[in-house]
Amino acid sequence: MSWTDNEIKGKILHKLSRFGKFEHSHTAIEHLQKGFPKDMIGRVKTMTQNLKKEGILKTKPTNYGEHISINVEMMEKIMEYIDIFLKHKE
Repeated sequence: MSWTDNEIKGKILHKLSRFGKFEHSHTAIEHLQKGFPKDMIGRVKTMTQNLKKEGILKTKPTNYGEHISINVEMMEKIMEYIDIFLKHKE
């Protein structure tokens, strides 16, 4: 079963939203690749960078690594990606 880029973005955002990682609640960027098959880790990292470029993910540099959270101002686009992911799961 192959994944599109948008499905990967949707899974990343679905995971973050389930754990409430909005605005001031953030998590280490390395946690995003958990739950994906090992052969997809590179694509997950690329899609994470793309989500940052799109302004959907906000970064927070810390002295123990980069942390990220969801930008709530982009909720419409976030929901589009999550819907694409949820349709893939069915």
